[in-house]
Amino acid sequence: MIEKPLPIPDGDSDVFWQGCKEHKLLIQKCEDCSSYIFYPRVLCPNCFSEKVEWVQSSGVGKVYSFTIARRPGGPAFKDEVPYVVALIELEEGVRMLSNIIDVDVDKVDCDMPVEVVFQVEGDFTLPKFKPRAI
Repeated sequence: MIEKPLPIPDGDSDVFWQGCKEHKLLIQKCEDCSSYIFYPRVLCPNCFSEKVEWVQSSGVGKVYSFTIARRPGGPAFKDEVPYVVALIELEEGVRMLSNIIDVDVDKVDCDMPVEVVFQVEGDFTLPKFKPRAI
């Protein structure tokens, strides 16, 4: 069995991955301009402040854009097809690339309400999203 490639945490993302292990979706927020930030970084991309803090996201949002992979993105994903790769826009306004799970792939559409769920893959807990009833 071929193992799936997993993220490689670094100093900027360690807190994010630790939050995922605790089933918390953490994003950053600038203390100076109040902008929410994702992907993890040391400076606010809006005002370049170094005063960024980690906050827990609501974990809810909507599908901004998506694609359905009907061919595997490599041998490790052969048993997963078809699967959805989506850009999720969280309530806080940031966008995150992830998968939509627990849904017929042909039912996914833009603006579909979603919520975070966490899946363990090897030593990692990954944030994925499922449809949310509203």
